[in-house]
Amino acid sequence: MAELFSDLIGQPQAVTLLTAALERQRLAPAYLFVGADGVGRRLAALRLLEGVLAGGTAGSVPLRRRLAEGNHPDLLWVEPTYLHQGRLVKASEAEALGLSRRTPPQLRLEQVREVTRFLARRPLEGGRSLVVLDSAEAMAEAAANALLKTLEEPGHGLLILLTAAPERLLSTIRSRCQSIPFARLSPALVREVLGRLPVEEEGRPEGAAADPPELIALAAGSPGALLRHRRAWQSLPQGLAERLLTLGREPMEALGLARDLSEALDGEQQLWLLDWWQLHLWRQHLDPAPLRRIEQLRSHLLAYVQPRLAWEVALLDLGG
Repeated sequence: MAELFSDLIGQPQAVTLLTAALERQRLAPAYLFVGADGVGRRLAALRLLEGVLAGGTAGSVPLRRRLAEGNHPDLLWVEPTYLHQGRLVKASEAEALGLSRRTPPQLRLEQVREVTRFLARRPLEGGRSLVVLDSAEAMAEAAANALLKTLEEPGHGLLILLTAAPERLLSTIRSRCQSIPFARLSPALVREVLGRLPVEEEGRPEGAAADPPELIALAAGSPGALLRHRRAWQSLPQGLAERLLTLGREPMEALGLARDLSEALDGEQQLWLLDWWQLHLWRQHLDPAPLRRIEQLRSHLLAYVQPRLAWEVALLDLGG
């Protein structure tokens, strides 16, 4: 059984609880995996499902691969979606399609109804139908009410809800799930997790400089978050971040930077850059005034104010 969760690092409490459930064959009908994004919730869900399908032990390599790829007939993995041209687009596919991602994706009523239908049918290979709801806190109100009805009569299915913000879920949903806590990792464990990844997945070229301290602070003990922040940092055009930090009082400089930022970065990249910029300024100066102005810029970008105009006004203000 230890082999099943051997690659889940830094989560002894979760491993103990899930291992005991498999060994005693006393699985709850629904689980709530609670913890920050990128600390191992998704991996734990995959390993639990593997143990369920393999009779409580580690499964075969083909089974593990099928679960990871989401092509097992008894598994339905549901993630938040964007509504684009009348169809639902998964959050993981939105970037490749070039969709605007300034508004967050949602778990929608149509998706919860699909979960209900999936759990009502007989499993094809195993003894249970298995469902994972990723980012469960992204459920719209109608979807949450529909899910509650499913949780009241789960049948022989197994549901796993992954969430980084359990307080945003209905209390009645939380009460019908067994909660499994996932902790943030120490810096040493974060390095261990990332050190096990292939070079192409580590998000940092071999021999590259150490991560900027802001990236480590933004990750806050989450290996997955650090990977995302690395990719965001490396996607910035060279010198753009430095120009923000050396912004002077010359208006033409501010206007030129606003133009380059709005043209070179999409909406999500601009919002990420604001997070990095705020943290850097706070660490350097401990002055809340520019942070409040950056937060106002964020609200303008999220409200679909023309990005270049929003940047121009903000940079002129911040440059004095």
